[in-house]
Amino acid sequence: MKEIGIYVHIPFCKSKCLYCDFTSYTDKNTEIRRYVDCLKREINYRSKDEYLVKTIFFGGGTPSIIDGKYIVEILSEINNAYIVDKNAEITIEINPGTIDKHKLEKYKEAGINRISIGLQSSKKELLKEIGRIHTYEDFENTVELAKEVGFTNINVDIMIGIPNQTIYDVEDTLDKVLALDLTHISVYSLIYEDGTLMTKMVDEGKLLEVDEEIERYMYWYAKRRLEDNGFIHYEISNFAKPSYRCKHNLDCWNQKEYLGFGVAAASYIDNFRIKNTDSLEKYISNVNSDKYYKNVTIEEKQDIDEQMKEFVILRLRMTEGFKASDFTAKFNKDVYKVFESQMDKLLSDGLIIAEEFGYLKLTKKGLDLANIVWGEFI
Repeated sequence: MKEIGIYVHIPFCKSKCLYCDFTSYTDKNTEIRRYVDCLKREINYRSKDEYLVKTIFFGGGTPSIIDGKYIVEILSEINNAYIVDKNAEITIEINPGTIDKHKLEKYKEAGINRISIGLQSSKKELLKEIGRIHTYEDFENTVELAKEVGFTNINVDIMIGIPNQTIYDVEDTLDKVLALDLTHISVYSLIYEDGTLMTKMVDEGKLLEVDEEIERYMYWYAKRRLEDNGFIHYEISNFAKPSYRCKHNLDCWNQKEYLGFGVAAASYIDNFRIKNTDSLEKYISNVNSDKYYKNVTIEEKQDIDEQMKEFVILRLRMTEGFKASDFTAKFNKDVYKVFESQMDKLLSDGLIIAEEFGYLKLTKKGLDLANIVWGEFI
């Protein structure tokens, strides 16, 4: 039986964050019922008995903006259409200000056992800077409610490199978050994606990017604080208490297969990369017409070279790196011979290191210059 993960995209939001380039809508809430019905139909259409679902992840958008009964319906459909492991990790992303105790109770009853809360910063002026519509108090209340309902596996997203952010702001955010005794913390650098309002503001001189050296100092400060408080740094941006690493993301980084349902959702099955349309209208129309194939905007089969490059990039994202023998076991090739020039350059430049037992991993310098490392394999 083939083990897979499932990703469900909920594209609705109260408002669009200024840095966000994900497919999401702030003016389509009247379509929620129709969209959920289409999700259920797509889930059934693509079901196969030989799939064993190990992880389920609700992302967005803002999954917590829709009525809890819809999340229950979607999970029920997945359980009916697939064999879901009794110990499956089931995550939902939530934003403060869009959640209440009743919704959390619905999630818990439906089998969700991990929640991921978007905080970004404890400072209200910085939240406003990036277009967030909640306060730190909203976030803290969300954590308290989640614990009251019985959730024990809770992640929080923190952002560094926000315009006008200082190291003292990062310190304040970490002080407050660490006091809440959470199990997982993600620390992301703000990225200026093409087409976002934030990038437009920077291009027009209305915002100044944080100096790269300061942003890197913020990262290493956060890493030290989190490790000092019992968190394991297991991936470039992710820190977890023992036994609380995100299984869904780990499976993606280990090139495990997954199905994506909904607008803009991506799948990786049988070495095929598949992506659904970004258009909500087209998605609903095609599903209702039983023309599921029309929703696929990208369908590419990875050749062996692409698989090997992706193996190296994704495995190096994890702080432990990978064993050269694992590469050989998967592809029957020597990673040092396949990527001889890249390996020689990265090793000589001090961006990766070969450790005992055959492990290859990013160095401290490599963590700071990871995009340069990835560039060698793209």
